[in-house]
Amino acid sequence: MKVFTLILTVFAVAIIIFNATKINLDAPFEGDSYIAILTIIAGLCAVILLQILRISKKIEALQKKRK
Repeated sequence: MKVFTLILTVFAVAIIIFNATKINLDAPFEGDSYIAILTIIAGLCAVILLQILRISKKIEALQKKRK
């Protein structure tokens, strides 16, 4: 599970970086720039959710260890 979340996190960061290059700073909320901003937000959400999953798995492992 740890490797899976790491791979997905790297993929999400790659999507964020790729879409950051697609933003037109003159008109960031028009056309492809708007789609790039939405995709960056979605990538950030994915990274946050994957980190929450990783932390919850660590907590679950610690609880099993204590019992």
